[in-house]
Amino acid sequence: MKNKRKPKILFVATLPPPIHGSAVVSQQIKESKLINDTFDGEWINLSTSRKMDEIGKNTPINLCKKLFRFISSLFRTLWLLIIHRYDMCYLAITCHGDGFIKDSPYALLCKLFCKKIIIHQHNKGMSNDVDNWPYRWLLPLVYKNAKVILLSWYLYPDIERVVPKENVLICPNGIKIPSTVKRNKEKHVVPRLLFLSNLVETKGVIVLLDALKILADKGISFQCDFVGGESRKIDASRFAEEVDKRQLNRIVFYRGRKYGEEKEMILDQSDVFVFPSMEDCFPLVILEAMSHSLPIVTTAEGAIPDEVTDDVNGFISEKGNAVSLADCIEKLLYDGELRQKMGKAGNERVESLFSEKKFEERMHEILLRCSC
Repeated sequence: MKNKRKPKILFVATLPPPIHGSAVVSQQIKESKLINDTFDGEWINLSTSRKMDEIGKNTPINLCKKLFRFISSLFRTLWLLIIHRYDMCYLAITCHGDGFIKDSPYALLCKLFCKKIIIHQHNKGMSNDVDNWPYRWLLPLVYKNAKVILLSWYLYPDIERVVPKENVLICPNGIKIPSTVKRNKEKHVVPRLLFLSNLVETKGVIVLLDALKILADKGISFQCDFVGGESRKIDASRFAEEVDKRQLNRIVFYRGRKYGEEKEMILDQSDVFVFPSMEDCFPLVILEAMSHSLPIVTTAEGAIPDEVTDDVNGFISEKGNAVSLADCIEKLLYDGELRQKMGKAGNERVESLFSEKKFEERMHEILLRCSC
C-alpha cells in the first residue's frame, strides 16, 4: 500500500540570525515535528541581514551584501517554483514600507506558479501605506485571494481595507517554556524591574526612564535593568547620557544583550517586567516574562491585550505617558503579594494559551486546512 503523499509547501520567511520575533516563529515552524510529519516543506530565507548590527546600516558593503542575498534568494525561489509543483506557498512578509517593496516580488512569483497562497503577518503598518503610491495598487495585487494569518483580531483594522475578513485566520504566537524557571519569586528587599528589548524609542525606553525618575523623586526604592541591543538612535553612550540627565545612575543599569542561560537568569532574578511599547504586534518577550512568573506593566499596543489582562496578570498603562506608567509600576513595587498573584496568573495563562505546543497545533491545523 502506497504512503499518502504529503502536501508540498514552499515556505518563504525570515530565519535567524539575527534573532527577533518573526524569525523565531519561523524557526519554530521549520523545526516542528508535527508540521514536518504532515508536510513536505522547502524553505527560502527572506532575511538580507545576518547580524543585528547589519539592520538599518546602509553602508556600501552592507548594501552589496543585502543586494546579493536578495537576488540569490529571489532566483532560488523562481527555480524551485519552476521545478516543483507546490500545493501551497507560505509567506511571512513585511506588510508596509520598504520591507513590503522588498518582499512583494516573492509573493508575486509564488502567485504566478501556485494558486494557494497564505501570508503570515508578523507586523503592521499597512493602513499607513494603503493610499500611497505604489502601495495602493501593489498591496491589493499581493493580497488578492490570499489567506492571511493574523496574530490577533486586534490587528485586523490595520489590513481591513485590503483583506476581507473571510480570508483571515487567527494564530497567536507561542514560546518554548523553560523547565528551569523559578515558579516562586524571592521577595527582594529592593524590587528589581526589568526592560528586555533593543534600545529603541518606540519600545518605550525614554518614557520608562521618565517614569523611573518620577518614582525615584518620590523616594521609592527599586533597581531597573535594561537588557537588549543598542540601536542607531539609542546606543550605550546615549543611554548613559539619558540616565545621567535624570540622576538615575545608582539604580538604572544597562546590561547589554543577553541570550540563552544569561537571559533566563536575569528574568528569574527580576520582580516586575516593564515593556511600555508604542509600536508592536504580539511581542514574544512578554510571553517569556510571563513564563518566568513576572507581573507585566505594558501598554494596549497591538495584540498585547491578548497577552496581558489589566489588573489580572499585569497593568496596562497609557502609551507614551510617563505618569501613567509610573503609577502602574508603583502599585507593584509596594505590594509583594500582588506581584506574586499576578505573576502566577501570567504563568498559568502562558502555559494554557501560548506554549510552543499550542502554537504548533494551531499552525498545523491552519496549514492543513489551507493546503487541502
